[in-house]
Amino acid sequence: MPDKPSVLFVCVHNAGRSQMAAAWLTHLAGDRVEVRSAGSAPADRVNPAAVQAMREAGIDMSAEVPKVLTVEAVRASDYVITMGCGDTCPVFPGRKYLDWQLDDPAGQGVEAVRPIRDEIRARIEALITEIDAP
Repeated sequence: MPDKPSVLFVCVHNAGRSQMAAAWLTHLAGDRVEVRSAGSAPADRVNPAAVQAMREAGIDMSAEVPKVLTVEAVRASDYVITMGCGDTCPVFPGRKYLDWQLDDPAGQGVEAVRPIRDEIRARIEALITEIDAP
């Protein structure tokens, strides 16, 4: 059996969008997919409004910590999904790159983060369908 597919979510601060995406994929796909997230300029902590919005959906991200994007993380991933990191993401052949245009939850209250959370969930569900397709 081949290695399970791996997905890397990248945004600038690894504090909101990429953390929510990683949490959704882990929640919805379980251990069928290896999940990573990172930021080109990681924040000190995960966005509290993102943590609260995900908690409302039954997912606890309170223990997550923003991580710095490494070349190794990109090289080890089958899918690299960027969210507003522009040209700071290294590109390697043979990876599937997707750029998700999502509002940045930084500095927003939980009311503004809920629709971003729900949009990310919808995209993650579509991504799982694509990963699971033969």
